Amino acid sequence: MQKERVVIIGSGPAGLAAAVYTARAQLNPLVIIGNQLGGQAAITHEIENYPGFLSISGPELMEKMKEQAEHFGAKVEWDMVQSVDFSHGSPFIVKTTQEDYSADTVIVAIGADPRKLNVPGELDGIGRGVSYCGTCDGFFFRGKDIVVVGGGDSAVSEAIFLTRFATAVTLIHRRDSLRAGVQLQKRFFENEKTKVIWNSAVEEIHKDPTGIVNSVSLKDTVTGETSTLPTQGIFIFVGHTPNSPLLGQELAMNDEGYLIIDERHRTSVEGVFAAGEIADQLWRQVATSVGQGTAAAMSAIHWLDEHEESLQSLTASEETAPAQITLTQDAPQVGPTLTIPRMTAP
Repeated sequence: MQKERVVIIGSGPAGLAAAVYTARAQLNPLVIIGNQLGGQAAITHEIENYPGFLSISGPELMEKMKEQAEHFGAKVEWDMVQSVDFSHGSPFIVKTTQEDYSADTVIVAIGADPRKLNVPGELDGIGRGVSYCGTCDGFFFRGKDIVVVGGGDSAVSEAIFLTRFATAVTLIHRRDSLRAGVQLQKRFFENEKTKVIWNSAVEEIHKDPTGIVNSVSLKDTVTGETSTLPTQGIFIFVGHTPNSPLLGQELAMNDEGYLIIDERHRTSVEGVFAAGEIADQLWRQVATSVGQGTAAAMSAIHWLDEHEESLQSLTASEETAPAQITLTQDAPQVGPTLTIPRMTAP
């Protein structure tokens, strides 16, 4: 079993930011990439709202973050976590397809995935007219006619936001009424750029010869009739699914499967921290995930500092000497241990 001071599960903006900070604290963190470097950010065609870059592709930004973390001493493993065991306290067990790790502290940054429609033309249209984030991609649809799929708060709110850029926004909903709040609905229906197609579901997303979205096939959920709607973009907001199943019942979660954390990003298990969309149901932005990863890393650094006498020995020379942790800057002391009752995702 390989011993590590810090194991970071996930390589999105939160995980890589945590890697930078723990690496600069000379902790040589191990980052377990998962199935894709960068997570959801890596499938974003272009990012224009991350500070410091007028425009940069998602994959390029994630690669730069990885390079920065490695520069300061982070280790990166292209591997998948299969299970974790936090039940006996630190050191924690993290099992991957290739190795078993014993970690003094763990930062969970495995994110959440937008739910897909699972229709033809969806996945290969991402970045070419298919999007799951209005804040991220709305700017690229200036002066275009677009559709939004969904009927909840997120869909209606994003549809309103997208009217800042699009010429027309058509909301497609499979029922005859919206689930969004009353005030959101009022704002939506008062906007001259919006309209709704009721009782309809997207059956297929079509593209022009260059691969850019140009229409969608709709099916009436009442009559079964089909039709084609021309559009220059489709934004899908039918919920998110947190990637928490691999955690089993090890950490407290809310009813939707998101991890419960406190203001210092501590989970229900002392020594385990979480950041990014696995615990964030609200913002879901690269910049906010970076900030959360930073906060989780700083909390982990202080936790290790407070428990240095009981940390596992990583090398023979450490048998008689406690780990030396270098803090990168002053930060408030970590308060009492968070106590959260164990819950599981539905």
